[in-house]
Amino acid sequence: MIKNILIDLDGTLTDPKVGITTCARYGLAKVGHPIADDLNIDWIIGPPLKASLARILQVSVEDDLAEQALLGYRERFSSIGLFENMVYAQVAETLKHLQQKGYALYVATAKPTIYAKQILEHFHLAEYFKVIYGSELNGERTNKGDLIAYILQQEQLDPSECIMVGDREYDILGARRNGIETIAVTYGYGTSEEIEHAQPRYKIDSFNALINLV
Repeated sequence: MIKNILIDLDGTLTDPKVGITTCARYGLAKVGHPIADDLNIDWIIGPPLKASLARILQVSVEDDLAEQALLGYRERFSSIGLFENMVYAQVAETLKHLQQKGYALYVATAKPTIYAKQILEHFHLAEYFKVIYGSELNGERTNKGDLIAYILQQEQLDPSECIMVGDREYDILGARRNGIETIAVTYGYGTSEEIEHAQPRYKIDSFNALINLV
């Protein structure tokens, strides 16, 4: 019986494309590596950002250039980029319904907690969540499996009473590593091939479909 619902942020609750991609371009330009305007970098939405920036820069994640690009990203994101965002349809109504039905809702995002809280408060979604869990600015718990393990430990949750909702393979694989069943949303940033390969238990095409599923 499901009692707890862990929910990803980017690509699941909100569409952060404009903010994330614009800030990534800003950070890369600051370290002397501007990228073409027509280069699609939507794939960076979801996984740990520093690793994605390192991949674009063609350096290791430990390289100082990746760190400097990340700092450039955060310079713009912390004041402008986090609000260049849009809540997906029926999200607030669905969260309210689930909360009223007695489900404990938790955010589980690779985004730093400090930003996740600001975004959810800005869009009046924070009130529906028992706790908002994200990563640390030093990179700790950007791995979704590590983050979910931390949530289970902190909240003393039984994995068999939890389900994870997200749009990328990282959500599905991270939850499975912790013995949690998964729901993939198909409207986010995970490709159909990626989701198919990760093999979630369920797939939904709109966030409000979660109500009937749980």
